[in-house]
Amino acid sequence: MPDLSPAARRRACDLLLSRPPGLGPVRLGVVDGPSGSGKTTFAAAWARELRGRGAGTVEVFGSDLLATWDDPFDWWPAFAARVLDPLSRGEPGRVQVMDWTGGTPHPGPWRTVPVPSVLILEGVSTGRRAVARFDPVLVWVEVPDRAERLDRAVARDGEHTRPDFRRWQQAEDAFFAADRTRERAAVVLCPGG
Repeated sequence: MPDLSPAARRRACDLLLSRPPGLGPVRLGVVDGPSGSGKTTFAAAWARELRGRGAGTVEVFGSDLLATWDDPFDWWPAFAARVLDPLSRGEPGRVQVMDWTGGTPHPGPWRTVPVPSVLILEGVSTGRRAVARFDPVLVWVEVPDRAERLDRAVARDGEHTRPDFRRWQQAEDAFFAADRTRERAAVVLCPGG
């Protein structure tokens, strides 16, 4: 995938580095938006630029490690309690991730999240209202065309996921409408729009 807006990435870096940490000693960046929009790509590029600017250790965590087709959003309370709250105290977090071996998610290994200088949290619903208490910089990434987003997600994860992604798109539409996530974003990026 081509570089997603160097200008948006620079703005996100400037915003994040201009404010004090809001998650204990950790600055928090969040990349949210509908599936298939390029959140993971943007988060990786944002992390590289932050490292290049001397931001210290930068950790990226994707909510795809936690969400399932049948339960796309309810991973948050455990993640906040086991990762964000410990990080806010300057302690490593630890969370059990999903194992998708065989195509059906089931509880997998535990993953430790060290205390970085910057944590970038990316994935659908990561910018929810509950994250505001940690004063994140929220970036919204959205490919405007729903069919294109579906095709991109299916190309990434396999044709067998198309029915699941259709249901997922309906669930994320409802979630974003209720949460109004995009309205709180400091940076909005619409690749291809």
